[in-house]
Amino acid sequence: MKIEQYCVGQVATNCYFAVNGETKEMVIVDPGDSAQMLAEKIRQQGLKPKAVLLTHGHFDHAMAAGKLAEMFGIKIYAHEAEKETLENPHKNVSTMIGKSEAYHADVFAKDGEVLNLAGMELKVLHTPGHTEGGCCYYLEKEKVLFSGDTLFCQSVGRTDFPGGSMSGIVRSIREKLLALPDDVSVYPGHMDITTIGRERASNPFL
Repeated sequence: MKIEQYCVGQVATNCYFAVNGETKEMVIVDPGDSAQMLAEKIRQQGLKPKAVLLTHGHFDHAMAAGKLAEMFGIKIYAHEAEKETLENPHKNVSTMIGKSEAYHADVFAKDGEVLNLAGMELKVLHTPGHTEGGCCYYLEKEKVLFSGDTLFCQSVGRTDFPGGSMSGIVRSIREKLLALPDDVSVYPGHMDITTIGRERASNPFL
């Protein structure tokens, strides 16, 4: 598997392409903006999108999802507890940038569910705290975690938005993410890539 990282939008969100190197099938994780640019990158490389995966429903992660899903005829996935955040402009904080937008998902996954997409197995880990239905996607074979705004390099996600909880996010990380092996690479929604081991050893919030 190959992972491509693109920084998009007003708050420098990491959008990822998880690409099956053998088939060129891929999934798009958190396309928060720049739909046309992302689509061009896909077409230039001859990639075959199979799904959009949202770690949560904030505008800076979901804003371009609908456009990309329509362009490529694919479905958008999110955790089942995130429906209201996606659809409510107050909760998806699109009002912060002077908009009032509603987003959607086509498939609402459950905690622990394994999604078989693009020849990869992605386990949905419900990690509330940043939002009520925030989740991470774990690829056990590849030792990769897409952590959204739950876990950052030496930090954790904000909890002052609607549905946020500091005790909740710390509990989610301790129970769900620190249970993973130390050598799992963590691809967060903002800032630098890290590992579970590094965050276990030195993240000041944990």
